Amino acid sequence: QVQLVESGGGLVQPGGSLRLSCAASGSIGSINAMGWYRQAPGKQRELVATITSGGSTNYADSVKGRFTISRDNARNTVYLQMNVLKPEDTAVYYCNADIVPRWYLTHYNYWGQGTQVTVSS
Repeated sequence: QVQLVESGGGLVQPGGSLRLSCAASGSIGSINAMGWYRQAPGKQRELVATITSGGSTNYADSVKGRFTISRDNARNTVYLQMNVLKPEDTAVYYCNADIVPRWYLTHYNYWGQGTQVTVSS
């Protein structure tokens, strides 16, 4: 059983910062790409940022220069540092990971439960 558990969401004023964390646990063989997605009310889930096991990153245009994704492979954890937050960043943020479970030969895609980020004055 593999789980992704997010933390770090909350309420912040425009221009503020938050740091999200997502830890993968359970029977993990290896972790490929990890990433963050978000879903605002009435909108589809969208990609925020991804990072490969080698550290290559990809960002949505709307967050480039403000958000930074990183990972700690020893801790099976991915982070999202969010700076200069805007009201339009308000959404539920979901962690995503491509994981090969222990004893398995193929990979599966896993999602966290989501954490609310609200940017408001």
